[in-house]
Amino acid sequence: MNFKEKKTIHLILESLFETYSNRVPDVKKITNALVKNKIISNQEDIINDHVAFRTMGVKNLGINSLEKIFLHHGYVKRDNYSFRLKKLNAYWYSHEEKNMPRIFISELKVDELSEESKKIINKYTNQVKKDPVDEINLDNVKEVIGFLSNPLWSLPSLVDFNNLLNESEYASWVIYNRYYLNHYTISVHELNTNYNTLKKFNKFLYKLNIKLNNSGGVIKKSKDGLLLQSSTLANKVEATFLENKTSLISGSYVEFAERRVHPIFKNIPLNKIESKHRRDGFEASNADKIFESTFIK
Repeated sequence: MNFKEKKTIHLILESLFETYSNRVPDVKKITNALVKNKIISNQEDIINDHVAFRTMGVKNLGINSLEKIFLHHGYVKRDNYSFRLKKLNAYWYSHEEKNMPRIFISELKVDELSEESKKIINKYTNQVKKDPVDEINLDNVKEVIGFLSNPLWSLPSLVDFNNLLNESEYASWVIYNRYYLNHYTISVHELNTNYNTLKKFNKFLYKLNIKLNNSGGVIKKSKDGLLLQSSTLANKVEATFLENKTSLISGSYVEFAERRVHPIFKNIPLNKIESKHRRDGFEASNADKIFESTFIK
């Protein structure tokens, strides 16, 4: 992420990305290949379309808590999305500053789960007695990064993780990963003309032996045909659970977005096209399948 004058929110986003990229090998693999092929000169040349977080929809946590960090730093709350079958709720957030990534925050509707799953989740989330975001100075970079980097509840047991996995992959992911960055997103339409569509870019990814999520098709397309999205399958990480038991689980992944120009702007030369001319926001049907990038195959 390339910010000329670094504000608190810039430093927060950079720290999140550094932790995330160290944990997701596909990030550096893709970036290094883009540099090697002279598509970009370095990571900072990539425009990050959005970053996403997963949360538990329970008292003191969830969207209402986490969003405070981003609202405080100039983000504006936009559209709401509901995912009935996955029992999820989500909002996205935009920032007026150029090239700031959109924020996408989802939460699990815990009350809609089985009694067994609710009991497991509450065993951990009930350890959070008050909204933790209210306890930190949102203008202090170290405090915010510390909050986003440290667990909110105790290490789960492998038994609890697997029991949640049987009902909700999302629940199991959050109970272990907490506020790890779920994914960041490369804006392929900002790349040069040989790679600026998902069709072209995915061919590049296949040559790197990058595995893509094919749920709903490798390329997920919005109803208006203006938002196209693909994603890698999440890297597997060796997780250590309570009592030092280990297991391979899904970590985070990389997404790729192509935002096409609205038809009314089709006559504007490509070098004059700005983000305001392109499709904004998200598409529930696309996002529903993108969530499955962490499904354990």
